Amino acid sequence: MTKKEIIKVFEERKVRTVWDDKEEKWYFSIVDVVAVLTDSADPKQYIKRMKSRDESLKANWGTICTLVPLVSEDGKKHKEMTADTEGIFRIIQSIPSPKAEPFKRWMAQVAALRLEQMQDPELSIEQAIADYKRLGYSDQWINRRVKSIEVRKELTDEWNRSGVKEGVEYATLTDIITREWSGMTTKQYKRHKGLKKESLRDNMTNVELALNMLAEASTTEISRQKNPKGFKQSAQVAQEGGSVAAAARKQLESKTGKSAISSEKASDYLLPPDDGKNNE
Repeated sequence: MTKKEIIKVFEERKVRTVWDDKEEKWYFSIVDVVAVLTDSADPKQYIKRMKSRDESLKANWGTICTLVPLVSEDGKKHKEMTADTEGIFRIIQSIPSPKAEPFKRWMAQVAALRLEQMQDPELSIEQAIADYKRLGYSDQWINRRVKSIEVRKELTDEWNRSGVKEGVEYATLTDIITREWSGMTTKQYKRHKGLKKESLRDNMTNVELALNMLAEASTTEISRQKNPKGFKQSAQVAQEGGSVAAAARKQLESKTGKSAISSEKASDYLLPPDDGKNNE
């Protein structure tokens, strides 16, 4: 069963969702949904009270709730309560909220959009571009970010061909590449920018994105030439690919006299969407 976690936004509130490829359905974080509908400061306690006053919900909780690893506030994955669309609708019945009907419509739109995207993958890209524009990113940054997704996919396809295992081994190879060109692991890089659960790539500047793409694209090309087998040989290739971007970074910094690595995160340099300007 392959699951992919995606952050969705309802009325500017984040809802962690997981798409299950096998079942072809969404699972929504119950805690996030309750927080959105109730504005509760402690949605987990609200859930406990909700079950205590709704015996039917409590009796069927084991069927409604599915524990799925989600990224939590501490930036780590923990098993948390999720439910599919039908389960969330049942939970909503126990929550007196004026947001209930708009939220149901939103969930239906999320489900319909995903089915359309499965038929036409280009829609996923269009949605990503629209989301980044709404957040205030410049066209130049968005184009580079979309390209970086393609570069990353080519790299993971190459790792898969080489026999690298998805999960820990992918993450370790990514750390090797990142450390080679930036001098930091992914975790250290996020700490440098003051990030927790936010995406590192979504908080990179244009220059950082370009260097990261160069590192990953170089790793892919070297891997295709050297044809490594398994994690150990791929780790050596990852180091070589990262070193290409490290050399480019060093040359750029010698010309500009400043570091190519920024401590800024997106919220530090994005202009408000209604300014009508683009921040390069």
